[in-house]
Amino acid sequence: MSKTAILLLNLGTPDAPTAPAVRRYLAEFLGDPRVVELPRWLWLPILHGIILNTRPAKSAEKYAKIWTPEGSPLKVHTERQAKLLRGLLGSRGDKDTVVAWAMRHGNPSTAATLDALKQQGIRRTVVLPLYPQYAGSTTASAYDAIEAWRARNPGTMEFVNVRSYPDHPGYIAALVKSIRDHWETQGRGDKLVMSFHGIPKRVVDRGDPYADECRRTAERLAAGLGLAPDRWQFTFQSRFGKAEWLQPYTQPTLEQMARDGLKSVDVICPGFPADCLETLEEIALECRAAFLDCGGKEFGYIPCLNERNDWIAALADIAAQQVPN
Repeated sequence: MSKTAILLLNLGTPDAPTAPAVRRYLAEFLGDPRVVELPRWLWLPILHGIILNTRPAKSAEKYAKIWTPEGSPLKVHTERQAKLLRGLLGSRGDKDTVVAWAMRHGNPSTAATLDALKQQGIRRTVVLPLYPQYAGSTTASAYDAIEAWRARNPGTMEFVNVRSYPDHPGYIAALVKSIRDHWETQGRGDKLVMSFHGIPKRVVDRGDPYADECRRTAERLAAGLGLAPDRWQFTFQSRFGKAEWLQPYTQPTLEQMARDGLKSVDVICPGFPADCLETLEEIALECRAAFLDCGGKEFGYIPCLNERNDWIAALADIAAQQVPN
């Protein structure tokens, strides 16, 4: 039997919360044609002439606020998820499947991780992107990296690609339970906001299914919690540049809720299976401050699924569905 691996693939993170490390990361990330869909002749001079000379220091300050002794939260959680998934498979009697993890941008790189799997004799890899909702800038970019490696290593490995899982029962159940757990221990806000990473509206207008998949997740999550329509809303965060992105925008929405008299709110980021800069700094710090500054009284941030046992079990089930018995 050919040896099988499961590859958890996340977006990426700098190696350190410093301007030089952030600059290296942003050069790779923002240089990806899937991430910024502008003509190269137009975008690259802007990236290298302006953005990489101004943005890294500011971003490094934000990373420093959420960095842990073990490193980047995104990297720490992704590595732990891989270890827990391997342990769960073993407890289910699967002693052979290898579990690896990599980043699309930054380290450990996708190519280096696939090289290591090749050295271990892996013949089939289930690629499981940690992006529940499909988007060209994340999922398609991840598979660009897979295809580039395959082109350099023809015939050495078969790939089984998980496209997306926005309404997978295990994923939704883990989200529902995480929210209920938060409410039981921290109290319940007057409204639940589900914040997803944004993408430019023009990308969706051209057919990217991301917005629809985010909506599917939000609706299934609200249904699982039994929420009335006026008790929840989904929004989009992390805008970049001047173009119109998917709306409603998270921070302005929270600010308006506070101005309208909403006193308490809970925010969860269902599209991020692991806590990272966008959740710990942008939501839990910046959006919290904005909500309180506009008159809100209580802001509850509900952590990402991270190392929850039900989430690890969902990952195992999602991967298992792709591999014939």
